[in-house]
Amino acid sequence: MESVTLPPELERFATEAVAAGRYRDLSAVVTAGMRLLQRQDEARAAFAASLNEAIATGEREGFFSIEDVEREMDAVIAETVAAPK
Repeated sequence: MESVTLPPELERFATEAVAAGRYRDLSAVVTAGMRLLQRQDEARAAFAASLNEAIATGEREGFFSIEDVEREMDAVIAETVAAPK
């Protein structure tokens, strides 16, 4: 693997993290950062997939307009308020 050059503020942060005992060395700091980036990319991909699935479901089953949602929410609220206690 190539060596990594960090901007001064990140190099300082990484050095302080090692000095504080949170990581054994700079390589462990970079590894932790890469794992975090990997999890973020995986989460972004999962979110994009869920959006695509929602769009596909909407195309199959139809979409609700904001007015439809508002009417339904108003009915739920009215039903809750009118329910005996």
